[in-house]
Amino acid sequence: MVADLSIVSGVGGRYANALFELAEADKALDTIAGEVDRLAALIAESPEFRRLVRSPLFGRKLQQAALVAIEEKAGFSMLLRRFLGVMVRNRRLGALEDAMRQFRLLLARQRGETVARVVSAVALDPKQVEAVRAALRGVLGGVVTIDPAVDPSLIGGLMVRVGSKLYDASLRTKLENIEIAMKGTA
Repeated sequence: MVADLSIVSGVGGRYANALFELAEADKALDTIAGEVDRLAALIAESPEFRRLVRSPLFGRKLQQAALVAIEEKAGFSMLLRRFLGVMVRNRRLGALEDAMRQFRLLLARQRGETVARVVSAVALDPKQVEAVRAALRGVLGGVVTIDPAVDPSLIGGLMVRVGSKLYDASLRTKLENIEIAMKGTA
């Protein structure tokens, strides 16, 4: 199956599609999906690693050396190692997090899952993610994959996007609505 490119875009989307197609050809989608999740967790847990991935100030040699050490310690497959090596050589490591997110979107689409982009003011813990997933499963039915994001400007609450529908229960939007209503009464 060729990945549906309509759900991915930009540099991250091109890399996600390439990784998806390579993993599918090697019959390693589940393995790579697990490794992508582990890599995302490593980036989330380590401010230094996150800075290394995001900052264009680090040179190829430093990025490559750091990634090799992490790959070996984590026991990543050769496919993921080669993929990361290409991203470093092409100076595209800054697109890694986006590529991983879009890879998960492609995988969810292939599995027939509904993807919900859940944006919160602070990172949700696993129990909260599961509670959101359960609530969405009750509304949407079927298997729901959560694509989490953090936007501190929301102040509180959640914004959930499923396809083209946006459900905004953020405190920021509620305050903006109150402000608009108050302007009408002044």
